[in-house]
Amino acid sequence: MRNDELLYAASQLARHLKRSGVQWMPGPDAENVARLAESFQLPDARPPDGAQTPGQSAASRKPASTPADGPRKSAASRAADRGQPGRRPAPSPPDHLGDATRSRLAGVPPMEVSDGPYPGENLLAPQRVEVLESLANTVAQCQRCPHLASCRKQTVFGEGSVTPRFAFFGEGPGADEDRTGRPFVGRAGQLLTKMIEACTLRRDDVYILNTVKCRPPGNRNPEPTEIENCREYFTTQLSTLRPEYVVCLGAVAAQTLLQSKLSVGRLRGKLHRYFDSKVLVTYHPAYLLRNPSAKRAAWEDLQLMLRDAGIRTGQ
Repeated sequence: MRNDELLYAASQLARHLKRSGVQWMPGPDAENVARLAESFQLPDARPPDGAQTPGQSAASRKPASTPADGPRKSAASRAADRGQPGRRPAPSPPDHLGDATRSRLAGVPPMEVSDGPYPGENLLAPQRVEVLESLANTVAQCQRCPHLASCRKQTVFGEGSVTPRFAFFGEGPGADEDRTGRPFVGRAGQLLTKMIEACTLRRDDVYILNTVKCRPPGNRNPEPTEIENCREYFTTQLSTLRPEYVVCLGAVAAQTLLQSKLSVGRLRGKLHRYFDSKVLVTYHPAYLLRNPSAKRAAWEDLQLMLRDAGIRTGQ
């Protein structure tokens, strides 16, 4: 790996660890990237333009000048000036990356970004476990949807790493999930596992959850009122986990999370934003089982995300 690629990967890792609640990890700014380079003893690595080089004192750097027309505008204000309230363009790969790396990342379509971090405190892993276990107990006793509560065998809360870089967000439990209490364990779940492994990950590395926690009868789509009754549950899960990427599997998950009425075909092909998470939309594994020809498109979607995450699959 080239030194500039290593610097960029180190900054991405720092961001992920900070998002996961590792509070001692320095943020991925230029100064800390330079310090990481020094600790890795990369003699030919150079910090990005404007970064403090190792050994340079903070006092020796020139203070940033203030524009003549007053304080710098916020990202939201600049977006509003462009006629796009609350939105700003995605950041480009750092200028110090090598040509090969920048060329590879340039293939990632622009990302829609909405300002705003996740609400609440960024918890450490043990605290996240406590919050999720408490919420799971609440969900297990939920009666907000009397019809679903009366016909379910058990609720299906979610499972996986409490410090995930990736979360997979589906529609709702099926018969196998209702029987076992675990998400995505039937035929569609087996395909999802293969998709996760194709991304060089394991199921234990990610977190898997659904929009609704009870199986809709006959595997029908969840009703809007049922989704709204469960919204508090899955939004609390995501705000606790704070994954770097959320993969929406199918139209129900994508439209629910992004508050959109667009189809999967209109939403895929780019990264969206849900608070601090980048959101990828692709086809549900159950749809892929019925339409095998769409598997290639789903893999292209996952590759888009993997390129953005700096993960190489060799395919």
